[in-house]
Amino acid sequence: MAKAAVAIELTAAERAELEGLAGRRRTAQGLAKRARIVLAAADGTENKIIARTVGADENTVGKWRRRFAARRLDGLYDEPRPGAPRRIGDDEIAGTIRLTLETTPPNATHWSLRSMAAAVGHAPSTIHRIWKAFCLQPHRSDSFKLSTDPLFVEKVRDIVGLYMAPPERAVVLCLDEKSQIQALDRTQPLLPMRPGQPERGSHDYTRHGTLSLFAALETATGKIVGRCFARHRAREFRAFLNTVEASVPADHDIHIVIDNVSSHKTEAVRNWFAKRPRWHVHYTPTSASWINQVERFFADLTEKQIRRGVHRSTAELETAITDYIATVNANPRPFVWTKSADDILASIKRFCLATLNTAEIQTQIGKTSESGH
Repeated sequence: MAKAAVAIELTAAERAELEGLAGRRRTAQGLAKRARIVLAAADGTENKIIARTVGADENTVGKWRRRFAARRLDGLYDEPRPGAPRRIGDDEIAGTIRLTLETTPPNATHWSLRSMAAAVGHAPSTIHRIWKAFCLQPHRSDSFKLSTDPLFVEKVRDIVGLYMAPPERAVVLCLDEKSQIQALDRTQPLLPMRPGQPERGSHDYTRHGTLSLFAALETATGKIVGRCFARHRAREFRAFLNTVEASVPADHDIHIVIDNVSSHKTEAVRNWFAKRPRWHVHYTPTSASWINQVERFFADLTEKQIRRGVHRSTAELETAITDYIATVNANPRPFVWTKSADDILASIKRFCLATLNTAEIQTQIGKTSESGH
């Protein structure tokens, strides 16, 4: 005689968990099927009917029914399967990581998979798994620059305050110029993108002159005031200020965030500001262009229009830039500043302390090496 099927009774919590496993999209298909088997069994459905409904063998249905009765929800999950033992121990892994972080190979600036594999006696694939597990990428190198501005803290608080709590009846503008934009034409026609192949252009190009773009980003709305010039002197900067002046309502103050380039501080420019009391200038800290939001717009312009564009004259280049600005202004979206001045200063403090600690460690290592010789 066939064995009687195990009776399944569910608590409210178990039923809710099983229904979630059966209906959730991210659940593995095998686990979802087991959950449906148990739910059907709890409703009193026979194993052969459950098997036809879920598309499984009747013995499989009986197996998961018994597993659930014995171990409840834990019984539905796969048990760990035995595998080949590790061939590299924890000490060897630690040694590989130590070599990666603290040393460099002979006649090279950084380790590669093959050079590290040769040094420790393991396959490059093993080194790759170790580096991936500990997020180590010796082939990559980033750069950084810390501001030495003596008024760095005050300027950061001033500018971030403008972004997060702008004054009433005032317009906050981030203003800068993107100079020496080249009008470039490839020497051969572009090969268009097709399945399995990206767009391709010739490596060499023909220059057709340069332009400088002066742009002002309104932080509240994301709108852009832009104007192209052949050069980027104080004369052009002052002409652009006139353009900005005409675009802002007369009853609003104007707060501008600009950098410390010499063309922004000439006598002619200072006199221009002195004659217009509604203008308030906020200079960014030295070597801190990241705090000027218009740089984000310049990055988008470069990525979406300039880098891969083909421009056979400066007139074509200017048209492309003005068309892009018009597109942005048709549906402007501001860049929302979320990090407070305190958060920024705290992050920079942590980075500076880490840099100092690293410098001290390297100095101690150098002294140790000299004493050893």
